[in-house]
Amino acid sequence: MGIKDLYKVISENCPDAVKTGEIKNQFGRKVAIDASMSIYSFLIAVRSDGQQLMSETGETTSHLMGMFYRTLRIVDNGIKPLYVFDGAPPKLKSGELAKRFQRKTEAQEQHEEAKETGTAEDVERFSRRTVRVTREHNAECQKLLKLMGIPYIIAPTEAEAQCATLAKAGKVYAAASEDMDTLTFDAPVLLRHLTFSEQRKEPIQEIHLDKVLEGLEMERTQFIDLCILLGCDYVDPIKGVGSQTALKLIREHKTLEGVLEYFATNKKYAVPDDWPFADARLLFLEPDVRPADDPLCDFKWEAPDIEGLVDYLVKDKGFSEDRVRSGAARLKKNVGTAQQSRLEGFFKPVQRTAEEQEKLKRKNEEKLVANKKKKKEEQAQKKVAKAKPRGTGG
Repeated sequence: MGIKDLYKVISENCPDAVKTGEIKNQFGRKVAIDASMSIYSFLIAVRSDGQQLMSETGETTSHLMGMFYRTLRIVDNGIKPLYVFDGAPPKLKSGELAKRFQRKTEAQEQHEEAKETGTAEDVERFSRRTVRVTREHNAECQKLLKLMGIPYIIAPTEAEAQCATLAKAGKVYAAASEDMDTLTFDAPVLLRHLTFSEQRKEPIQEIHLDKVLEGLEMERTQFIDLCILLGCDYVDPIKGVGSQTALKLIREHKTLEGVLEYFATNKKYAVPDDWPFADARLLFLEPDVRPADDPLCDFKWEAPDIEGLVDYLVKDKGFSEDRVRSGAARLKKNVGTAQQSRLEGFFKPVQRTAEEQEKLKRKNEEKLVANKKKKKEEQAQKKVAKAKPRGTGG
């Protein structure tokens, strides 16, 4: 799920934080991609006559088709992808996973019923709801990536948390995922829609965390508390608390502890029993990830194994040999050609001393206080202007 309505909150309150553009605008950049989220989208989107693609032996191939051709598109546009796969889910996420499994089970039953009595649209809708990424899907995509010469790593737990760590350390420019909680894990830049098909014509969304915090006038810990209150995978939502209410509550009471104190005196909102918000906060602040300097995070792009790709995709999975060889040739050409550096790469940031970093932090905090004061003064002036009696003219 990610964070419920977070993109809506950002787009309404932090317009400068979101840039939209074509995929070619990411030319020359390294990007860590949430593999599990991408595979899920391939299983839903890559279809024929409403059904997932199958090999002659009845094996699903939608995930491999999506991974192969979407990765080709990414590489063709001068981007170097690194895929990050989910590891074991955090224990706190078990409740959310149980709910998802229940929804899949119910959807499977409705899908079977729709095939007997429903319309084609009903069958298609319920079929999509039954989709889930399996270990076999992940293993097959990992085999494919290795043959393509595209690096991948397996995160200890959440893939988006690992992507965020790599981006924060500067090993990649951005983390790419559809899950907005990638920002909650402290990714400086989040790319959305990167693995969408070209036919969808969805622009790439580039969301900058520093602009989000500036627009919301929050420090990171407050932002995390806002995300938990909006609704995340680790705790149950609080009924009746929508996006506007959540934002207002965090701004007024500063922390979730302050919000809960307010709830204790206001019986309008019922907090679920055993609401482990502090544990959820810690998962965002200190996620279980591999450090960016871990040897397993030293990745490189290699030339594709063309004959290996043909054996796997054509002989084993029934892909078109001409298309596979053509795609492999494109991969080989792009990997073998030295990428032109982006202009910004010529200007390396100057390393600041600890004293300079502290001074910059104080300056940013003072700026936030000044902005708040200015907004209050503007609101007060508006109230005064409204209260003044209007003249009768003459």
